Amino acid sequence: MTEYLSIPTAAGTFDALAAGPADGRPVLLLHGFPEAALEWDHQLRALGAEGYRAVAPDQRGYSPDVRPEHPADYGMDDLVGDVLAIADELGWHRFDLVGHDWGAAVAWHTAERHPGRLRTLTAVSVPHPAALGSAIRDDPDQQLRSQYMREWRHDKTTERRMLADGAEALRRMFEWKVPREHVEEYVRRLSEPGALTAALNWYRAGTPDHRIGKVEVPTLYVWSTEDVAVGSTAALDTENWVSGPYEFQMIEDVTHWVPEEVPEALSALLLDFLGRR
Repeated sequence: MTEYLSIPTAAGTFDALAAGPADGRPVLLLHGFPEAALEWDHQLRALGAEGYRAVAPDQRGYSPDVRPEHPADYGMDDLVGDVLAIADELGWHRFDLVGHDWGAAVAWHTAERHPGRLRTLTAVSVPHPAALGSAIRDDPDQQLRSQYMREWRHDKTTERRMLADGAEALRRMFEWKVPREHVEEYVRRLSEPGALTAALNWYRAGTPDHRIGKVEVPTLYVWSTEDVAVGSTAALDTENWVSGPYEFQMIEDVTHWVPEEVPEALSALLLDFLGRR
């Protein structure tokens, strides 16, 4: 069973879902675009059932009380700062960090900048940012896959287009692989005034000032072969950007939406990895 939390920080109060005993080994899960903490529903319950204390916040822009207007307030420094502020408020000095999509990008940066705070890192779908950046620069396939990011960053009509006709474009993004009730909840939330713009501000904030290096934290990276956003070049290069213990799991015939498309498989991989660390 999951529970609802409110986590106050200097930036505002984050809404969150949680499961497991209060004194369990802490695991923080970061969602991606255009989702919310709900995407981790299965993993939260699976972790909680095994005695972990799992918490998934609605991140900056997704929690209504932490929704600044300007893209500059969604830079990587702010997003990493939110992770640490949430962990501090929860009383977690060291914790396991899990991220999918944009949540994985934040998790990579958190692990590289603050390795002493993390027991492990699990990144789902999105590879190490340096591996992705290199692929975008040099690999024509990845350049095509990443074109959407440039469009969303610069096209101010993106919100209107995504929400037109009952948010048809937003719904199609999930490729009919995400539970319908989850999609309806994401659409409802992102249809609130200012919510979709806040979510897109993650793309519009610009590249991080901090040049990311290798990650020394024990890392699990999960990539799926039918991910339209991330090709094999960056996925396979990620091992070169982890200096600590590294595990790579490739899931065949699954799209970008791993936590919700194959929730049992991802929960099993996560529990196995954490159980050995």
